[in-house]
Amino acid sequence: MFPSRIRGGAVLRVLLVLVLLLGATLAAWLFVAWRDYQAFVDAPLAGGAAGATLEFPRGSGYRDLVRQLRQAQLTQAPEWQWRLLGRELGVSSRLHAGEYALTPGLSPRELLQRMAAGQVLQHHFTIVDGWSFRQLRVALAAESGLVQTLPGLGDADIARRLDIADGKPEGWFLPETYAWVKGESDFDLLQRAHAAMRKALDQAWAGRDARLGLATPYEVLVLASIIEKETGVAAERPMIAGVFLRRLQYRMRLQTDPTVIYGMGERYDGNIRKRDLETDTPWNTYTRDGLPPTPIALPGLPALQAATHPAAGDELYFVARGDGSHEFSPTLEAHNRAVQKYQLRRP
Repeated sequence: MFPSRIRGGAVLRVLLVLVLLLGATLAAWLFVAWRDYQAFVDAPLAGGAAGATLEFPRGSGYRDLVRQLRQAQLTQAPEWQWRLLGRELGVSSRLHAGEYALTPGLSPRELLQRMAAGQVLQHHFTIVDGWSFRQLRVALAAESGLVQTLPGLGDADIARRLDIADGKPEGWFLPETYAWVKGESDFDLLQRAHAAMRKALDQAWAGRDARLGLATPYEVLVLASIIEKETGVAAERPMIAGVFLRRLQYRMRLQTDPTVIYGMGERYDGNIRKRDLETDTPWNTYTRDGLPPTPIALPGLPALQAATHPAAGDELYFVARGDGSHEFSPTLEAHNRAVQKYQLRRP
């Protein structure tokens, strides 16, 4: 009996050693796997560089994302590490479609957290104070990434889609910087700029000077557009508003060059001549009384504020000094002297 017992004990010892070896091997493998996993979740993705992006389409799932990352050579990590990270963060079914910035140093953990929070990449488009609607359309068409829906549509078509009266969109978009994301269209951005202008104009009209001699918010928009084109000097805007409103009150023609230039359209070559001042168009305030029929540009908030809060005074004329500012005069005689000083004697 003893020999068989000895043999049995030896087998058990061998089995125990094998179990211990397997356990140690498994423990070592798990340790290495966990160490590699911990290194993976916080290590930078491959290929992250300034300007690099990831576009995650609508309808895509977590496996699609991992496949996309591997195909783009942004990760070489095994799929099980990504699956484990998704479960750990609880985001496997909560990823938002969109465009994401692959900033340098971005880790898998940070990427999934951004995608679960919907922190899509935002682009910015600036509408410049004083642009015309034509310039705005050109800038929108050049904005890569925006879905282009406006080419082929006339200005009147766009105005109708925005419920702008008379089909005249000029002036109806607030100069400002607007954020947009991948998938938005040029018309989406226009809608937001139009809504912003309507809100700004309503607020300006509601807070207008009680003695303002304008009948409608649209007249404010028209006047503000002229103020916008006449000066870039902030302190002068209310003064110019005062001059134009007094001229309207006294039934004097506005005689402002920017309206003539707008009426010339593509004929304007950078110079305005006497014949241009004498050529009648609906916007020529040298040949026609009152305000022009539409705005001549997109006025910013300061111009709207000036149009509704003109400076008091008796000035009826102004002339450019040549340095961006203007000389204001209460009489034609004083104005002619200023013209002689700043315009006719200019070298």
